[in-house]
Order: sequence, then structure tokens, then C-alpha cells
Amino acid sequence: MASEQRERILRFYRGGEGEETAMRLLDLAENVMKTQKFRITPFLDPYGQEIAETVRASYDGLQLDFDGGYAGAERQRAMLLHEDFAGTPGGYEIVCVTAAWNGQFAHLTHRDVLGALMGLGIDRGGVGDILLAGDTAKILCDTKMAQFIMEELTMIGAVRVTTTLGDLADIAPREERTKEIRATVASLRLDAIAAAGFGISRSRAADDIAADKVKLNWQSAGSASKNIKQGDVLSMRGRGRLEVTEVRGQTKKGRISVVLHRYF
Repeated sequence: MASEQRERILRFYRGGEGEETAMRLLDLAENVMKTQKFRITPFLDPYGQEIAETVRASYDGLQLDFDGGYAGAERQRAMLLHEDFAGTPGGYEIVCVTAAWNGQFAHLTHRDVLGALMGLGIDRGGVGDILLAGDTAKILCDTKMAQFIMEELTMIGAVRVTTTLGDLADIAPREERTKEIRATVASLRLDAIAAAGFGISRSRAADDIAADKVKLNWQSAGSASKNIKQGDVLSMRGRGRLEVTEVRGQTKKGRISVVLHRYF
């Protein structure tokens, strides 16, 4: 039965961005079912968390929980736990490394910090959210990786940085600003919805989609002509996230009325 479950899930994700994540989560799930213990996953983006939910639903007795180090974290680690496990599960092994620099002479972005970490050969699954505030960046990471980051992360681009071990308790819960947008669009094409929600031209939206700056349900958006439905989530690099809350139908002029929620 387990092999049938595994093949069914892999068949669904095969050839897509989720295939590798699904394989890794299935391996962990099967280990948990065999040992009746628990396992912690690498950091997962929201799409990876959806895959983890799919895996959990396919195994009787498998429990699932998430933690990203602070309330509202986008990237989180999952704990896969057997319902008959008699012990006490360990923690999620998440710590915070704070990188600081002289803000008078440099302005660093999330991409700069992530690029420097990837340049050290760190796997993306070992790093959670990166929270920038002024001239500091709080880097959520696997406990085993913290010392390496503190020793090796001395430069971000051409900017010298210093690192210290931070305290997860000092990280405030994520607060997202939300704006409701009521719009009418010519069609439910991806570029039309993105243009309406992010306040840009349709041609600009199409260009950004082609440049892979837009994600649809946390995957590469692909074609600008892709049809969008109620409940879909779009994210655009540098512009935040957009949820298609409601598709209301056609207006008298033949356009489609939609309600969007934009998160900043």
C-alpha cells in the first residue's frame, strides 16, 4: 500500500518544481512510519508546505506540524511525527544569526544576503526567512549551520559584515499590510490579474512573467496567458503577494469583476 501511495504522489509532482521536495518528504515520512519516531525537514517554502500536507494525508498515523522560528514565518520546517511515538520530540533546530554592516555606506537587499549565503555553498533548505531592518539582517537557519555562517559570512557583495548569534524571542511576529482591490479585467489571464493587482501595465506584467519574476501558487508562473482562478496566489519580486479572493462574474460591458487582496 505504501508503494502505491508513494507512486501516486510522485506521479502528481513528476516533472515539476515540487518533484524533488516530494521525494525527500516521502523518504522522511516512510522512515517515520517504519521507526515510529519523528523527523524534521529542511526549511520549506509555502509550496513545499503544501506538499508536506499532501504527504501527511496519505499515511494513516502520520502527524505534521510546522515552525519557522517566529510567528508568521514564510519558510518553515516541518515535523513529521508518528502518532505512537512515546517520547518527547526534540525542537526544530532553528537559530538566528544576525549580520550587521555600516548602513551609512551601503544598502543591502534580501537578494544580496541570500546570494552571499548561497555563495558559501549553503543549501537553500538550510536557511529560513531573512529579515532585514536597517543595517542588519536576521538569518534564520539550521542550528548546525550557524557556526559556519558566523565564521564564513564576512562579506556581502563588497560590504564587510559582522555576525552574532541572535535570539529568536527578539523577533516580532510578522505583520502584513493588506489592501483590498476591486477591479474589472478583460480576462482571467495571469498578466491581466497581475497588472490589476500590482498596479502596473499589462505589457510590464507580461515582461516580468517572462523574466520569471512572478510566481503562481509558489511555482514559476510560466506563461502570461495562463488562466487564473479564485484562491490562486501570485507573488511578484519586489512587489509582494496577491490573492485572488473572489471572481464575481461578468459585468454588463463583458469584463470580469474580481476582488484581490494584496499583501505587502
